[in-house]
Formats: sequence, C-alpha cells, structure tokens
Amino acid sequence: MSLVITIAQQKGGAGKTTLAANLAAALAASRKVAVLDIDPQGSLSRWHRLRAGQNRVASIGFSDVSGWRLARELGRLRLNHDVLIVDSPPQLDTDAKLAIRAADLVVVPLQPSPPDFWAAEGTLMLAATEQRACRLLLNRAPAAGTLRAGVEAQIAAAGYPVFTATLGNRTGFAAAFAQGLGVTEAAPRSTAATELRTVLAELERLWT
Repeated sequence: MSLVITIAQQKGGAGKTTLAANLAAALAASRKVAVLDIDPQGSLSRWHRLRAGQNRVASIGFSDVSGWRLARELGRLRLNHDVLIVDSPPQLDTDAKLAIRAADLVVVPLQPSPPDFWAAEGTLMLAATEQRACRLLLNRAPAAGTLRAGVEAQIAAAGYPVFTATLGNRTGFAAAFAQGLGVTEAAPRSTAATELRTVLAELERLWT
C-alpha cells in the first residue's frame, strides 16, 4: 500500500497544483509515484501530458477519475504505487472529502496572507474531523516581511502543525511546471530545487 498525500486548499492561487507536480517529480526519482487530478481546472492533467513528451524523465502514473468512481480509483492507485499525490478541488465538496479521508497526510499550501490562512482553516477542520494528519506549508513566501510574520504568528497562536521548511516565490517552480517537469529535474542546482528537497526531507521524516 502506498502513502497518500492530498494537497488541499480552498483558496485559489496558493500553488496547490504546482506543489503537487513538483513533489511528484522529485519523489519519482526513487519511488513509484502516481498523481490523481480531481481539480476540475485540470492543470495537473495538462502537466502530465506535457511530461509525456519529455525524454529521460521518471515515469509518473496518472488518473483523473472523480465522482462516484473516486473511492475505487483511490484504492486501485494505492495498491500499485509507493506514493499517490492527489490534487484536490478548491472547495470542500464530496471529492475533496474523499481525498482527505483517504490521505495519510494532508498538505495545505498557503501564501503568507490572511485570506489564505482563513481559507486553510476549513481544510484543517475537515482533516481533524476525518482524523487525518494535516500540515500547513508556507508557499510562494517572501524571505521576510510583516505579512509573513503576522501569518506565522496566527499559525503559532492557533497551534496548527506547519512545515519548518518553506517554499519561496520563485519562477523556477512555474517554469518547470510549464515543461511537464519538476524543479528538481529542470534546475536541480537552483534555490527553488534546494527548497523543494528540504520539504521532501521533512516529509520523509514524517512518514518514517
């Protein structure tokens, strides 16, 4: 059985899909990985199609099955892969609830802004109701600033679990995504790739 990581966030623009793709690409270097795109926007599906045209990249399984077939599809993908990454819809509908229920870990990316933090609270509450491990990840974050400090203080005051590692607002993530790659493949020596590997190291400590 695989590890299931569901990327969930109600607010658009938090970088949910880009994070899912970059995690999948980095993990695929050493594990059998699949992605499941149940976001109606379908951006992860387009990324996977672009990836199919690339040479010498690790294979990543893919599905976009949703709706009444989703529960069965989650089970099938778990049986055949080491890691399954689910890009969930930007609202807490039935599909999102099933994806969170199936997760070993729910990762909630948020930009360091109050609207992102407020939107994340619904996901955190649902994960708690489903008794799923959940962790916030600061994404597209500036190195410092009043907004970031304020959101970090709100997270700490609420006692929400959060990654120590953060991802900066770096063009490398989007540039890699546009090629069907992860930043660790497209620019392995970049600051963005280093940040992504730091997040992965923290993820691995959580599941070992």
